[in-house]
Amino acid sequence: QVQLVESGGGLVQAGGSLRLSCAFSGRTSFSRYVMGWFRQAPGKEREFVAAIHWSGSRIRYADSVKGRFSISRDNAKNTVYLQMNNLQPEDTAVYYCAADSFGSVVRTAGGLYDYWGRGTQVTVSS
Repeated sequence: QVQLVESGGGLVQAGGSLRLSCAFSGRTSFSRYVMGWFRQAPGKEREFVAAIHWSGSRIRYADSVKGRFSISRDNAKNTVYLQMNNLQPEDTAVYYCAADSFGSVVRTAGGLYDYWGRGTQVTVSS
């Protein structure tokens, strides 16, 4: 089994920054997986934020975060990161890390991901 644990959430003022981390553990190799970040705001559906290929060479972002968020991974540390800059109140949500075992394609549909963390709260005040 795979376990994902997010950290780094918190309360920040608009225009501020946060860096989320997601630690991967399990019997399979972290480098097999595409890793993604998703978020869910109160009363809204879960939405895709960003995802990264196991090699780091292919990355996808939601239009709403392009130019502000950056996803990266360290395969030696079994960790994926989400650097969030210029945060806005509409970024307030619970952020989830997810792993997709179909590692050859970076996919954005959350239903295709196999494993999920419990989430970390990000709150941006205006």
